[in-house]
Amino acid sequence: MQALLGLARAIDALNERVGRLAMWLVLITTLISAANALIRYGLGESSNAWLEIQWYLFGALFLLAAGYTLKHNGHVRIDLLYGRWSARGRAWVDLLGGVFFLLPFCGLIIWYAWPMFMVSWTGNEMSPDAGGLVRWPVKLLIPVGFSLLALQGVAEIIKRIGVLTGALGLENEQPMEEV
Repeated sequence: MQALLGLARAIDALNERVGRLAMWLVLITTLISAANALIRYGLGESSNAWLEIQWYLFGALFLLAAGYTLKHNGHVRIDLLYGRWSARGRAWVDLLGGVFFLLPFCGLIIWYAWPMFMVSWTGNEMSPDAGGLVRWPVKLLIPVGFSLLALQGVAEIIKRIGVLTGALGLENEQPMEEV
């Protein structure tokens, strides 16, 4: 069990690093968006590439930070019964939800997104808009983001097994919010 908990800590560290890097995308996206609006309305100029980079970065932010958000218990959940259950009951729900819902869903998305990325990459797919960007980088974000989420799902499953076997205490599960 200790080796598995070590693997969970390594996955936690990976998603922590990626999530912290993804936080910078908020600032970058905001600056690009503001500059693009100023140039468009102030100078009457526009560029499809700048519009596309905005949504590429916005997509990257959400896809790359999904594992980080799961690690910090920040995903939205319907909490009608879950909050009233014991730590052991919540561990069972998280374990079963991860095994039967999260991992299969992530696997399905990765399975279908990878060929889409490969077609885009090998064909050097470009945006159909004038001055647009290549499309394969944003399509690569889908399998990468869901792989990070799946890895964090594995880490959470390991931690819940640790709770259920007594090898690990379950810390306070309140979502951590940083300002």
